[in-house]
Amino acid sequence: MKKILFSFLCICSVHIISAQDAPVFKSYDWQENPVYTIDESEKDEQMISLKEYVITEFYFEESNTLTEYFLEHRVLWLNSDEKIEDYNKIYIPYSSSSAIEVSKARVINKKGEVLELDKSKILSAVNEETGNNYTYFALEGIEKGSFIEYFYVVKKRPSYKGRKLSIQSTYPKKDVKFDLYSPKNLLFEFKSYNKIPDVQLDTVMTSKKHWNMSVKNLIPLEKEIQAAYDAKKGFIVYKLDKNTANGANDISSYGQVSQNIYSYYYPEFSKKEKNKIKKFIAEAGIDKLTDQQEIIRTLEIYIKTNVFSDESVDNNLEEVLEKKVASESGFIKLYTAIFSALNIKSQIVITTDRTELKFDKSFEANNFLRDFLIYFPKYKKYISPTENESRYGFPPANLTDNYGLFIKEVTVGSYKSAVGKIKYIKPIKAAQSYDKMTIDVSFDEDDYTIAKIKLKEELGGYYAMSIQPYGKLLNEETTTELKEGFGKRIHQDAEIISTDMQNATPELFGVKPFIITVAVESDALVEKAGKKYLFKVGDLIGRQMQLYQEKKRVLPVENEFQRSYIRTINIEIPAGYKVSNLDDIKINNSYTKKGKKVLSFLSEYELKDNMLTITANEYYRMNIIPASEYEEYRKVINSAADFNKITLILEPK
Repeated sequence: MKKILFSFLCICSVHIISAQDAPVFKSYDWQENPVYTIDESEKDEQMISLKEYVITEFYFEESNTLTEYFLEHRVLWLNSDEKIEDYNKIYIPYSSSSAIEVSKARVINKKGEVLELDKSKILSAVNEETGNNYTYFALEGIEKGSFIEYFYVVKKRPSYKGRKLSIQSTYPKKDVKFDLYSPKNLLFEFKSYNKIPDVQLDTVMTSKKHWNMSVKNLIPLEKEIQAAYDAKKGFIVYKLDKNTANGANDISSYGQVSQNIYSYYYPEFSKKEKNKIKKFIAEAGIDKLTDQQEIIRTLEIYIKTNVFSDESVDNNLEEVLEKKVASESGFIKLYTAIFSALNIKSQIVITTDRTELKFDKSFEANNFLRDFLIYFPKYKKYISPTENESRYGFPPANLTDNYGLFIKEVTVGSYKSAVGKIKYIKPIKAAQSYDKMTIDVSFDEDDYTIAKIKLKEELGGYYAMSIQPYGKLLNEETTTELKEGFGKRIHQDAEIISTDMQNATPELFGVKPFIITVAVESDALVEKAGKKYLFKVGDLIGRQMQLYQEKKRVLPVENEFQRSYIRTINIEIPAGYKVSNLDDIKINNSYTKKGKKVLSFLSEYELKDNMLTITANEYYRMNIIPASEYEEYRKVINSAADFNKITLILEPK
């Protein structure tokens, strides 16, 4: 999760009138002599969870400081080498600001022997990349059919403004429980997702607040191709809502967050900062530009080329402007400062990657505030201030087709503040992300088994994003490989005759398409059969995906972005020959929803004299396809693979 700066609401100074019971974990322990069994019918499973308990408690210490105790207790049956490999190390979520209060682990083998983990096998290490410390159990003696059991308690800084807890996974779970305890004055709210039971308030306990959720025999959720697995598996989200001791309500709502974010990223600048901003604008070459969209594009290219990322540096704007090194927050500060200086209206947007977590527009919690965009309301376009792979008008695709928190400046007299509003982030339309192929085919006059092919391929939008923004960084060798690679897509053994590349500059991304032109010759596409020639016309568009579905589809399809494929194939038929199976070209599969055609593959032809023109156009105008409509989607997707199989028969007239 990306770091986001929020002001914590101060609840730690509230005095508790009545004495608290000891934290729940103090009286919690595992069974001294465990007996765990697996039914005969379950022995083909690779893994089963027999017990999965999570207890989190918010507790006021004697110093009146709010602390969180997080307990996790699991019993897992492992029945494959892969799962044993996955679970021979158990990592404890731990940071420099937390403390491990309890840590226990043991292995129960097939004979029922209990091998309790020695304290020397609870190890600590440092992640060399991040510098973070972590602690883990190093389990030994695991064999197929063994049970592993562990539980730990971590004392940490409280996380109460929105937390996601995963409940469902790819393996069966027999007994899942979640409990949350808090002082009587702190009231939490909960929401369950994807068929997980609701969290209930314990109406019996009076010494503290207690909520719980339990589920028996939770079925696994299998992963499927093109599915947002993490977003669709069962989980719960909880947040602190009220503090009855001081009358605070809506503690985790987005109102205060919006004001805090605005104040942090749109401050009043000092004279020194203004001068450095002005200098940076001149260095970026945008001080003489007048078109706002050109300014935005040019600035983004300059920053993403010249300002380097380092999360360890200070977020001070002067330092960022001077040293051209920034953290995530530093990048956002840099963009917003320049847009403010140039009077370009912008709004910060915070959202989620929809493949990991859908932004819930009806449950305000900070765990949905993960990824930043900057929105330009005048142009209805976005940039990602931190993702180098993204460019203006084409934000990271998984952040679109989702909801987000839009933070808008409001002015009352001379006073400036902000309001947050949850709005839909529209996906970029299919027509803007395209792969357009124009292919001209003729045959060698002396040998019809040799096809002469000229390919012009135009890429726009997301399809150009991996190339166009980096065009100036390509050396001669990489450029040659790139151009020839397009020709080799027709056939690996094709002979490259000539290549050309146009618009391979970052300034033209989103303005003009990236264009490759390749001429090739190949004897791999035509076979001679007596007096006939068999031409594999379907191979010209490159190998296409084919979806198979042995089981009933469970999860919706989740595409990254809407897209279009536009293909025109012009074939010069040799004199004295005709194509005898023209109708094989015709493929027409589509899906209409609410009166609009949203998925389509259509291939057809026109024959004029000896020139055969084939069009094979395909588009996907929706990203998310419900499981109930999967077969319609599969039919369209597989149409392109069916086109791959088309072989034209050329025979004498």
